[in-house]
Amino acid sequence: MSCIQRQIEDVVCKAEQSFKAVLITGARQTGKSTLLRELFPERKQLSFDDLFLEEQAKENPEMFMMLHEPPVVLNEVQRVPDLFRYLKLQCDGSEAKGQFLLSGSQPFSLMRLASESLAGRVAVLELSTLSLRELTGDSFTAPFVPGLAYLRERQKTVVGPKNVWEYIHRGGYPGVQDSNVDWQMYFSSYVTTYLERDVRELSAVQDLDAFRKFMIACAARTGEILNYSNIAGEIGKDADTVKRWLSILEASGIIYLLEPYTSSVLKRAIKTPKLYFRDTGLAAYLTRWLTVETLANGAMSGAFFETFVISEIIKSYANRGLDYRYFVSYYRGRDLKSTTESEIDFIIEENGILYPVEIKQSSKPKADMTAAFQLLDTIPEKKRGMGAVVCLCPEKKRGMGAVVCLCSEPGVLRENVLALPVRYI
Repeated sequence: MSCIQRQIEDVVCKAEQSFKAVLITGARQTGKSTLLRELFPERKQLSFDDLFLEEQAKENPEMFMMLHEPPVVLNEVQRVPDLFRYLKLQCDGSEAKGQFLLSGSQPFSLMRLASESLAGRVAVLELSTLSLRELTGDSFTAPFVPGLAYLRERQKTVVGPKNVWEYIHRGGYPGVQDSNVDWQMYFSSYVTTYLERDVRELSAVQDLDAFRKFMIACAARTGEILNYSNIAGEIGKDADTVKRWLSILEASGIIYLLEPYTSSVLKRAIKTPKLYFRDTGLAAYLTRWLTVETLANGAMSGAFFETFVISEIIKSYANRGLDYRYFVSYYRGRDLKSTTESEIDFIIEENGILYPVEIKQSSKPKADMTAAFQLLDTIPEKKRGMGAVVCLCPEKKRGMGAVVCLCSEPGVLRENVLALPVRYI
């Protein structure tokens, strides 16, 4: 299979020209090493998956640095955390840019190491699994923000997948895109490798069978508000263990915890995060939705569609080198004047403006799906921007009336609210 062009490539090249070091983080097998090899083929490429190199760097990091002078690529650098001190010394000894290109599969721990040792010297970028844009060859790179300006630009390049459920089921890991690769075998090997290496490295977890059951329990709850006690009861562990194990999944890029939006006006808002798997293919494997058809028509189809959309939006920010954690949230609760609960699936904040997003599996979105958007108008220090309903819109089908989204093109549901087919993310 030919190499798929990654939308983060220009960001990596720009960072290499601007910083002394560049760190590419992301879950295992998202293509970090391949990306750096394709972009910088002339550089020496070293990986700490090589046990000899790992031992050499741990036992005598100073000698290791002398033997492998920059510019150099160091992969799986999380295996040698003590090396960051020597990377700092090397960076401080020269004003040259792009001395070190680093990659690793433990995003959170690596960001902590980089911020502690290489602050001001390193650009930290996240490589996600392949996005729908990348898989369909769509050249559009701007982060998703509901609005007419975004829509006008998006329409110029948008590429519609024949069946979005095929992408949702397969997932975005590069290694599973080859039609000759057995989907179940790939994810079986992935989970085994993840348990044996990443889980053991990140924590002293001995009961890997219990952790496997825990992963399945989390996958079955993708798109749900976290309930620690519920998961604990299912796997026979206490809530503290669940919290600790969730931090492992998050630290290794397997899940994402979407934090709730909070405001003094929205005092009855739920303050617990929502759990999302970062890759729908892995979640489908763990929950045993083994075919496209069973997933699309099954009881979890709505949760998987929501997970997919939110993952794609997050990727649109990560691929521009932006930390999406500062931009996104969700809302569920009641304002002070209401007794009924409202929910907004996704909120994007930009320049003091809140953009609400509703995610619906339906191909027939209705204006009343966006009633909760008005809650944002009660927040005095913020302004509500244009909202959107992201939905499944059948190709080449033209509907009637004002719901333009029944056809293959986006439309307006109500004032300041767009209806967008999923391919417009």
